Amino acid sequence: MRVFSGSLATESNTFAPMPTGLSTFHDRGYFGAGQHPEQMTFFAGPLCAARLRGRAAGWDLVEGMVAGAQPSGTTTRHAYETLREELLGDLRKALPVDMVVLGLHGAMVADGYDDCEGDLLTRVRDLVGPDVVVGAELDPHAHLTPTMVEKADILIAFKEYPHTDVLERGLELVDLCAAAVQKKIRPVAAMVDCEMIVTMHTSRQPARGFVDRIQALEGKDGVLSISVAHGFAWGDVPEMGTKLLVYTDGNAQQAQALARQLADELIGLREALAITFPDVDGALDQALAQGAGPVVISDGADNPGGGAAGDSTFFLRRMVERGISNAALGPLWDPIAVRIAFDAGVGARLMLRVGGKISPLSGDPIDLDCTVKALFPAMVMTGLANTPVPLGDCALIDANGIEVVLITTRNQAMGRDLFTQLGCVLESKAIVVVKSSQHFYASFSQVAQRVIYAAAPGSVTLDLDALPYRKARLPKWPLKAGAQTQ
Repeated sequence: MRVFSGSLATESNTFAPMPTGLSTFHDRGYFGAGQHPEQMTFFAGPLCAARLRGRAAGWDLVEGMVAGAQPSGTTTRHAYETLREELLGDLRKALPVDMVVLGLHGAMVADGYDDCEGDLLTRVRDLVGPDVVVGAELDPHAHLTPTMVEKADILIAFKEYPHTDVLERGLELVDLCAAAVQKKIRPVAAMVDCEMIVTMHTSRQPARGFVDRIQALEGKDGVLSISVAHGFAWGDVPEMGTKLLVYTDGNAQQAQALARQLADELIGLREALAITFPDVDGALDQALAQGAGPVVISDGADNPGGGAAGDSTFFLRRMVERGISNAALGPLWDPIAVRIAFDAGVGARLMLRVGGKISPLSGDPIDLDCTVKALFPAMVMTGLANTPVPLGDCALIDANGIEVVLITTRNQAMGRDLFTQLGCVLESKAIVVVKSSQHFYASFSQVAQRVIYAAAPGSVTLDLDALPYRKARLPKWPLKAGAQTQ
């Protein structure tokens, strides 16, 4: 069996201030054809799964380009078309193939392309023809479109949020695609639009129970795969929203009935899935009232994983103004401040202006009388599924008892080693503020006495009714029709 694998992935926040260009892909992780390392990177699950299965089975493996970008604003047309043509060129050179497996995201939006994944899968299908099996692994924060479902034989989304099951879902995808090549199964799809937009934290109920239930259905009675696309509310495209996707073995009626049933169950859970988000001061009040620490506060509105800059100062400013100490915050993206800290050296005390550089959604810069506590060149954080996450040169500064991790390569908080490699002892802190929506949870929950999800200003604002939608079809629970502008 001849198998082609590759990846092109990012999540596009169409309301965010910074475009996603070619450099953004090279910062996060770009590997030309055949150059991907042995260690898995985040969107290379299908490639690594094909290696695991293919080497044992004697498959002829051909690996194309792998490119993933830190979420930002709309992808430039030049970046998307350049990378798309490189991946398609790799596939063209590999033909003929029996199977194509791709690592995609599902919420990539570029200038002129509301559905990048649909466009890419259409071009892949045109190249390989109708008989080659085409599959893709998706992030659940995807805009699942009819074109994507039509052009691929199998689409499988991560089930866990935080996304700790990248390799597991990649193996599932490769196994089902291989079975389809061997004519052991005939996947048929059914997709149901839930007419809502929800976030499913699988670290808690009821999302945990729902995911466990759909996994228990897979592999039995002809049910091949079930995926929930939560959707991505910060992408203004027509297909934004939560959707349920079911594959069965040759039984379209069964697939449709099950997709409708599970979608209705999920709709019934939507109120329970919603989270109460205190504002900045409310979150700090709750953390201080907790007593025992550390209390971890999620500043999801400034989450680089959702397209935010990661340089907002709203939490830091209030902590300073309120005289809160014995706290930590990070990562805060500020290459200029990092450069100054490196020039000053460990132990230096100086006035340092940090944050608030990209847009009004970053807040104003804040001037800190601080001490440089630690420096770490080219630091790498442990990401989800033990994937490496580059942070660039990093500095730890202390401003009146608040330790702040400054980074040069924009990323969200995932592993605790973001702090610990710089000597910041999280267990001793009363409050730890992380710039992440949920991916921090897998690691930070191991030391947190409590986790609070806060609603600060930012590019990933939780006040969805404030977003100026123009393309998304509304109303869509909990969004009101009035949220849409002309």
